[in-house]
Amino acid sequence: MDLRGLRLRGRRLYATVGALAVLMGGGTWAAASSDATPPVHREDRLLTMPGTPGGKKQVRIDTSFFTAGGGSAGGGSTARRPAVLLGHGFGGSKADLRAQAQQLARDGYAVLTWSARGFGKSTGKIGLNDPDGEVADVSRLIDWLAKRPEVQLDKAGDPRVGVAGASYGGAISLLAAGHDPRVDAIAPQITYWNLADALFPHGVFKKLWAGIFFTTGSAGAPTGAPGAAPVTSGGCGKFEPALCRMYERVAVAGKPDAAARRLLEARSPSAVGDRIKVPTLIMQGQTDSLFTFDQADAMQKAIRKNGAPVDVDWIAGGHDGGDRETARLQARTKAWFDRYLKGDKGADTGPAFRISRTGGVDSTDGAVRLRGASADRYAGLDHDPRRIRLAGRTQTFGNPAGAGPPAISAVPGVGALGNLSALGAGGLSLDFPGQYARFESAPLPDPVHLTGSPTATVRVRADSRDAVFFAKLYDVAPDGRRQVLPAQLVTPYRVEDAHDGRTVRLQLPAVDHDFAAGHRLRLVLSATDLGYASPAEPATYTVSLKDGGISVPTAPQVRSAAAPLPAWTWALPAAAAVIAALLLLTARRRTVAPAPDPALAEVPLQISDLSKRYAKSADRYAVRDLSFRVEKGQVLGLLGPNGAGKTTTLRMLMGLITPDEGEIRIFGQAIRPGAPVLSRVGAFVEGAGFLPHLSGRANLDLYWQATGRPAADAHLDEALAIAGLGDALQRAVRTYSQGMRQRLAIAQAMLGLPDLLILDEPTNGLDPPQIREMRDVMIRYAAAGRTVIVSSHLLSEVEQSCTHLVVMDRGQLVQAGPVAEITGSGDTLLVGVAGTEPLSDALVEKVDALPGVASAVRADEGLLVRLADPAGTPQLLAELLRLEIPVDRIGPHRRLEDAFLTLIGGDR
Repeated sequence: MDLRGLRLRGRRLYATVGALAVLMGGGTWAAASSDATPPVHREDRLLTMPGTPGGKKQVRIDTSFFTAGGGSAGGGSTARRPAVLLGHGFGGSKADLRAQAQQLARDGYAVLTWSARGFGKSTGKIGLNDPDGEVADVSRLIDWLAKRPEVQLDKAGDPRVGVAGASYGGAISLLAAGHDPRVDAIAPQITYWNLADALFPHGVFKKLWAGIFFTTGSAGAPTGAPGAAPVTSGGCGKFEPALCRMYERVAVAGKPDAAARRLLEARSPSAVGDRIKVPTLIMQGQTDSLFTFDQADAMQKAIRKNGAPVDVDWIAGGHDGGDRETARLQARTKAWFDRYLKGDKGADTGPAFRISRTGGVDSTDGAVRLRGASADRYAGLDHDPRRIRLAGRTQTFGNPAGAGPPAISAVPGVGALGNLSALGAGGLSLDFPGQYARFESAPLPDPVHLTGSPTATVRVRADSRDAVFFAKLYDVAPDGRRQVLPAQLVTPYRVEDAHDGRTVRLQLPAVDHDFAAGHRLRLVLSATDLGYASPAEPATYTVSLKDGGISVPTAPQVRSAAAPLPAWTWALPAAAAVIAALLLLTARRRTVAPAPDPALAEVPLQISDLSKRYAKSADRYAVRDLSFRVEKGQVLGLLGPNGAGKTTTLRMLMGLITPDEGEIRIFGQAIRPGAPVLSRVGAFVEGAGFLPHLSGRANLDLYWQATGRPAADAHLDEALAIAGLGDALQRAVRTYSQGMRQRLAIAQAMLGLPDLLILDEPTNGLDPPQIREMRDVMIRYAAAGRTVIVSSHLLSEVEQSCTHLVVMDRGQLVQAGPVAEITGSGDTLLVGVAGTEPLSDALVEKVDALPGVASAVRADEGLLVRLADPAGTPQLLAELLRLEIPVDRIGPHRRLEDAFLTLIGGDR
């Protein structure tokens, strides 16, 4: 091939070099990713195990074993590798873990998943991780792993093994480590240390969560299923009878007894806490009213005391919902096992203490962004406390008869709304008057970042034997009306023998929350809460604050990471490849913008022969051969049915899309993306994007700052007066109605008082008084010598507010001119028809086909006819009579709606 004729210069040479570089890089990527993903082999088995130690009854445990690679008869690699046991959550099964198991298998582990007793296809009764039941099953699974040729052994019968899981599965990982010394590392998520403390905190029954537990487990196995447990009369289904009796006893009494505590404590990791001596990665949820941070804190302290490495990760989500950060936690779990099972000292196991914090809202999709904050040691729940004064006299409040209506804090599954507290959302918290006492701080002079569990001391007296109340700490906005309950959490307390008064040191919920300067702290003690059991008997409590303040722990050493780069930055290489390829293939030189036209320097808008085709279509047009002109002081209505091309025209006018043909000039300047003259244009097209967590005023300020123009040029006060939002300007935009958002968007378009204002459907969401006000605003705005273009479907409003019209249909201009000229032209006639029956479609079609008739459409009063020649009225009347249409009147029609219908040919 002769290359001598190939001559590359300028942009084409640069494009070629860039394209080759991209292609070479792409080739590298392809080579790096060309290795096929190792196949994962899965082996499903039902393993038979003793139902109880030494018992004759047996249970069958449903398992799946995953390995990756080739070489063995079973499909796994001949190389031995560490093993990982994955436990599922309560109510789940091994199927929930398949994806994670497959990925760990590809990462070089032998992975065993199983369905715990009473779940999935496994038989037996649910024992809530009974040491003689579920925990013993895990030891037998480890025995089975020790016999597998794929699994690495530390010695005969002792495989190298880690255990991970969330909630119920997280607890079994802790229990396995405490009961079986062969476990080498664990990674529990959102789980408990002491189940009695979790379900009976400070002697109060967590009835809602306990009810969910026992309802989930009370659904018996399908009829005829092997080992199906009959549902008992009490409705405890697959639960062990002792657990069933315990739950029914506590649920009826409304409070736990000593036997219930002993039963749950014996099945809790805390019972063997002194024997858990393996590396432990603790991942606990912030939006979790079931297993709170005090459970993870006790877990960390006990295991750390045993001398084992322990890292703590406070994740964003939890049992109440929110972002569980699944991919990140799975990656961190894998790194943890790489370090402590594979012995990879280079594995990055992450910081000793990490917190997921809210990093704002992604304006493109409204999703909450998360940022990591970390420290090289765990801070605990009481680190570096800051003392804040609270004011409040001695107060009396009551527990209503039947404990209803109850206050609301966390509701399982929706408590994740507390995740938005840092963004200004108030969540679902609700307290009823007369059922609570409160103590409040002065406005904070500077921000306070709470990390841990605040403490306060109160004196409590009751007219009953026991006092039951719920302590919570609110973040109160400067206006004093809006309050946020961080993570929707409360701490319950049962104070026994309170008749003569008791002093109680309160430990409030552990959270990570930022109190902004100017906000207040509000300590509330409520007599009821939806999630807990309160006494049914009415009671009166009297409380006072001791020491006059609250201790707020902080962790200044926990520092937030830099905000992650936006997604578009990662897309730059791909974008560069596309640009280079386009330059190489087309070698199109950048077109130079046409010179300004001095003759049009005072003309707000002139559109000449504008066309835009639909994507991937050579003959279908969104806009075709469109031309019109707009002068100063006009309010121009852009009309047309859906699909007429109005929005496409407006988007081309603002430089958002490029015409295929034709030209747009604003004040004589040709429009291109980013053209300087666009600074004289204000626009509201297809809705405005606002940051929902910011106030209306803050959104306008931020928008104007982005223009880089002086603040004095914004004319913000005039725009705010137009918006007419009053005090709502200080509220978060997420609380706005559609009409309020619409008015704020129009005010944003008017910032800087642009010479040309473009409004697309500005009256959407407005009520009639607001529509009338918007009409007056447009008229006044144009009267000052500016120009307004408005696209609307409300023809009556267009008729009252616009001075000129442009009517489009199927992308083309139908008619343009003053409103009075279009509505009052003699070419549109109303033909009144005698009788009550409307004309048939066939008859209307005959009229439409008459010589000299441009269009004919049915109207409420008869027939609207547009003539090609206004002088043709006598001929029309003769033809109508010939068609035997009972005409009782005929004359010009002046309503815009009817003129519009005749212009576009009726309802199509």
